[in-house]
Amino acid sequence: MSDASEVEVAIDVHGINKHFGENHVVKDLSLTVRRGEIFGFLGPNGSGKTTSIRMLCGLLTPDSGEGTCLGYDIIRETKQIKRHVGYMTQRFSFWEDLTIRENLRFVARMYSMIDARAKVEGALAQLGLTKHANQLAGTLSGGWKQRLALAACLLHEPQLLLLDEPTAGVDPKARRDFWEELHILAARGITVLVSTHYMDEAERCHKLGYILYGRLLVQGTAQEVIASQPLYTWAVSAGDLPTLAERLRALPAVEQVAAFGSTLHIIGSDEERLQRELAPVMAEAGRTWTRVKPGLEDVFIHLMRDVDEAPLTEIH
Repeated sequence: MSDASEVEVAIDVHGINKHFGENHVVKDLSLTVRRGEIFGFLGPNGSGKTTSIRMLCGLLTPDSGEGTCLGYDIIRETKQIKRHVGYMTQRFSFWEDLTIRENLRFVARMYSMIDARAKVEGALAQLGLTKHANQLAGTLSGGWKQRLALAACLLHEPQLLLLDEPTAGVDPKARRDFWEELHILAARGITVLVSTHYMDEAERCHKLGYILYGRLLVQGTAQEVIASQPLYTWAVSAGDLPTLAERLRALPAVEQVAAFGSTLHIIGSDEERLQRELAPVMAEAGRTWTRVKPGLEDVFIHLMRDVDEAPLTEIH
């Protein structure tokens, strides 16, 4: 086997399944993630995102399937994988009555780091925590707690970061700063798996996948995911949006009607039928209609409408 640092493909798994009792949580997951790539997992709560991430890095053992993470077998070589993984959970799990520096030094001792003090000071500087190093963790805002958690993940210089809803409850500026840091880490060759509910964050990923009821329905870049679904969208501006929305939702060809300020987006997957059914409404005076491109949120809602019939789509 090649040294883990020389592996160009960070994760390569096929046919991964996981059950908890009678609940089939992850179904035939196949995924390839390259070194230095940020891969985003999207999906509603309970869809299998966290379980998938934990299996990919050896924290959970699959019931079936095979694959490698950082060049190591995800079933037989989990100890080796864990040495190279940094895991950031959704809940803040550090000691609130210790300072930032004390928390990091405690984590460093857990890893038995020889140069623990230097590593801690380096992590503080890298994430802009030095000025706040003596502040109690319990007094930190959500954004600063997030930075502390990321600093702890990076202490042992992992090759793979696992981030489970890392920006939940964090203000927009802190979220943006956090993602800038992730791209810096990715540029250094660190692979990142992140689960998120935010569409703007999904668009910041190099690639993403949408999981529903344990099944990966679609994966690729944001542009590829959008292009994989035949959706057609019209935007209409009018003064009677609630009444108009109710009328439009009654049309068989209309799959989604979503309000964006003073505009409605009307979406369907059959272009000809959608155009035909909208034509009488478009002919009415007092409204402005514009053809627009669908977004990620439109695609994911479309996939949720009838998951049993939704095809498994993988984009290379």
